Amino acid sequence: MKKIIFFFTKLKATFWFIPVLIIISSILFATGLVFLDQVITLSQDGMGRFLFVNSADSARSILSTISGAMIGVAGTVFSVTLVVLTLASSQFGPRLIRNFMYVRLNQVVLGSYISTYLYCLLVLNAIKESDGYTFTPALSILGAIIAAFVNIILLIVFIHQIAISIQADKVISDISELIFKQVKTLFPKEMGDELDGEKTFSVDNIKSKYTNIVAVKSPKNGYLQYIDSELLLKAVCSFDGLIELHVRPGDHLVEDIEIGKLYTYENIDKKQLESISRQFVIGKTKDAQQDLEFYIHQMVEIAARALSPGVNDPYTAIACIDNLTATMCHLSQVSFPSRYRIDDENNFRIIANTLDFEGILDVSFNQIRQFSTGSTAVIIRLMEALITINGFAKKEDYKRAVIKHAKMVLNVGKQSIKEESDLKDLLERSKKIVSE
Repeated sequence: MKKIIFFFTKLKATFWFIPVLIIISSILFATGLVFLDQVITLSQDGMGRFLFVNSADSARSILSTISGAMIGVAGTVFSVTLVVLTLASSQFGPRLIRNFMYVRLNQVVLGSYISTYLYCLLVLNAIKESDGYTFTPALSILGAIIAAFVNIILLIVFIHQIAISIQADKVISDISELIFKQVKTLFPKEMGDELDGEKTFSVDNIKSKYTNIVAVKSPKNGYLQYIDSELLLKAVCSFDGLIELHVRPGDHLVEDIEIGKLYTYENIDKKQLESISRQFVIGKTKDAQQDLEFYIHQMVEIAARALSPGVNDPYTAIACIDNLTATMCHLSQVSFPSRYRIDDENNFRIIANTLDFEGILDVSFNQIRQFSTGSTAVIIRLMEALITINGFAKKEDYKRAVIKHAKMVLNVGKQSIKEESDLKDLLERSKKIVSE
């Protein structure tokens, strides 16, 4: 079931899914209103004279005008979207294009204009005028007028959205929001129940009890996008075995590379081994659903581009550092999932390859620190960020990881900051976290 949800989530994220749904809805809506126009007679008295069209020529003129305008604006909307994607690719990096494509408003606007065009064509085709018989779907035409009015409002909203969507602060803020959503989804992450008292047992002793060891290999090249933990646990339980995973979502796999080891008491045939391999979804690109580092890499890429000599935009890099700091402060207070997982009967079943605080801290700040050489403001901001994170971190191993990064930032500052006053400023801040 979780795998179905995963694929459905990927489907919703495509640029075409929502427009197609809107187009199908417009076809059904046009058919329904035309049928309703056949079975009811609308009064042309009072306000009805201003709302409903009773002339076939007028109806054709209105629908032709609306349909022509809608398809024209749809082409403009599509062109503007492509321009924005080009600007985003050059300014923030090609990997951020998908973020702009997945904006729901862009999909709704494109689908709305195309569906209104199609709706008008269907209603226009329903107008009949022959000897002794005239059919003018007044209610359907009123629906087209209302749709045109709504599309005008949507166009204004779309232009506003496009104008702010390529601003650096807005892009960084949106990515930060996505990171926080990922954190709430993945922590705690369920893959069976956690095994308490991890330090009281020997993993090697547990492995040695099994008589058969089988290598689980990647069926193809690509990025590991998803692990169906629920079905994987059931499959391992059916073998009364234990699986040790060497990879996690986000890792790149090569065909036939070992991604794990399956420990069992009996020999496992090829078909049974395939039931394990099917729980790993491998695609051509990375996917964010189980990969927390996915959006962090996007934030780091923006900062790295901002610090490049050709751009030299420390303010954007500092904004990235500030948002990553908020994420790391939150992660410093959560419980990272255990590597060791058990089933409902407390049997040891899975050794997972999990994220840890130090690993995420490395992903967040290593490259920014490396690119910050020569940018005094960014180096000082990095030190301030680490001081803030250290204040939130409660576990000793978390604090050691933060202090390690603070020492590396200090070393970069000593090597690259030439101005004595700036270096003194960095050294004063470093005393709050690094003991010389």
